[in-house]
Amino acid sequence: MPAPTAPTAPQPEILAAFEAAKGFMPVDEGLALYAAAATAAALGLPLVEVGTYCGRSTILLADAARAAGVMAVTVDHHRGSEEQQPGWDYHDPTVVDPEVGRMDTLPAFRRTLHAAGLEEQVIALVGRSPQVAAIWRTPVGLVFIDGGHTDEHATADYEGWAPHLAPGGLLVIHDVFPDPVDEWTGQAPYRIYRRALESGAFTEISAHRSLRVLRRTGAGI
Repeated sequence: MPAPTAPTAPQPEILAAFEAAKGFMPVDEGLALYAAAATAAALGLPLVEVGTYCGRSTILLADAARAAGVMAVTVDHHRGSEEQQPGWDYHDPTVVDPEVGRMDTLPAFRRTLHAAGLEEQVIALVGRSPQVAAIWRTPVGLVFIDGGHTDEHATADYEGWAPHLAPGGLLVIHDVFPDPVDEWTGQAPYRIYRRALESGAFTEISAHRSLRVLRRTGAGI
């Protein structure tokens, strides 16, 4: 009897939880992310997300990980990226901690996982991505970069986490916008996407609007 194949799309209740969660990823890109996560999870290694926010995309990674018997790991300082600070278009005052006056998306993230029934499938690391990457020692099957959109932060996420990808693992980058008009939303992700391809270590396998999926096929990064 052939082994059961991993699902390539989430169950309706998982998709409903994704749509109900606070966040910015549209459904079609979420479905592409789930398919990539399901493919990568077959390697039997953790799936890593850089940039958690309130856990919308974490739901998809965690469900794909659960189906394969691996863990999803999500990394975020939970103080919000640049464009989410007060005065910017993506600022949400409901996730500001009134006591300290700063953004704190961690409580919303925990509620998201609880509502989706996925708390046991996720290891949440609260800290800055480069610092966590520097002490990380385990090969991973997927790295999903969806953190800060400055060159400093996107580059640090790429340089910190891409080397941890196992051969055949997937690098997924969100908000890749080639048009220079998108300087504040997608140029830094676009530049690390181009850097990954030009390194010779990655081969692009799919593109879904602003989501790019690349497989690690070489050694140099």
